Amino acid sequence: MRAAALGAVERLGAVRPDDIASALVDPDPAVRRRGAVVAARHGGEVAHAVLALLDDGDASVVEAACFALGECEAPVTGAVERLSRVARSHADPLCRESAVAALGAIGEPAGLAAILACCEDRATVRRRAVLALAPFDGPEVEAALERAARDRDWQVRQAAEDLL
Repeated sequence: MRAAALGAVERLGAVRPDDIASALVDPDPAVRRRGAVVAARHGGEVAHAVLALLDDGDASVVEAACFALGECEAPVTGAVERLSRVARSHADPLCRESAVAALGAIGEPAGLAAILACCEDRATVRRRAVLALAPFDGPEVEAALERAARDRDWQVRQAAEDLL
């Protein structure tokens, strides 16, 4: 109910930063997930508070936080470093996939090493990593795309061919 209420208040245009901040620390993962998505659309300090959710014990909350950080209009300070850590080492592949997609959406050069590392992960993460290379260029990006064009997964190959 709290997650639905937050969504309703946002649709009414009446959501306040305090509402979002409360959602981000709610005991229910569904509320924290909704809070992350709402925070991304409202920016400022509430978007910065989403960084804490990257350490959440619920993988679905971490995935939503990654998505939210990639959707913020203005990059959140510290997001690239934290997303890079999730992309490289989170136990849940969906979290790694969401983190690498967010790094591509942000497009900061500091995230490139993590994106390149994810080009060696499982197929779903590799697909996202290849797509995340779109805003980047350079010899290491070209080499990664060339390798991906020969990947055993056809969707990874297709994504690489589209970017080449």
